[in-house]
Amino acid sequence: MDDERYGMLTFRPVNQYKEGLLASFLHQCYAMLLSDEPLFWQLEEEKWLQFDQDVFNNLKTIGQYVFITCLDEVEIGFASFNPRPRPDFGIIGHNCVLPSYQRDGIGKRQVMEMLERFRKMGIKQARVVTSDHPFFLPARKMYLGCGFHEKKRWIKGPDPRYDLVEYEINL
Repeated sequence: MDDERYGMLTFRPVNQYKEGLLASFLHQCYAMLLSDEPLFWQLEEEKWLQFDQDVFNNLKTIGQYVFITCLDEVEIGFASFNPRPRPDFGIIGHNCVLPSYQRDGIGKRQVMEMLERFRKMGIKQARVVTSDHPFFLPARKMYLGCGFHEKKRWIKGPDPRYDLVEYEINL
């Protein structure tokens, strides 16, 4: 992405950064949920810390499938994906953009980058799961805008009042 408002958007390998960055991004992105509904979302913080540790302790495996999104030289988000089920499908993991940069198409650009990486790996389909909690409405709209369609729903997420929603797209 190169436009007057934003400058140059780049995707950099996570191994150029230090442990704690991913958990920090997730904490910032979900701060509203953590403060408004701690009963349901506070336990997710432990998972974010574990994810961060897993990535940085395994840079040659898990870390290969995480990139940091930079606007010019500023880190503004990250995305993660799992190609292990290939060639049938790949899984989109975290798609995190810091709040002050959200709703400007950067998350969509991250998704498109992951889909392109899947295509290069010969992956035939991408899947992603999010919640139907109102907080995630922009994410759901973004996935639909990228060409995904809803595949199924189930109750199992951090907040049992809301379904999890799986989307998929053929590549």
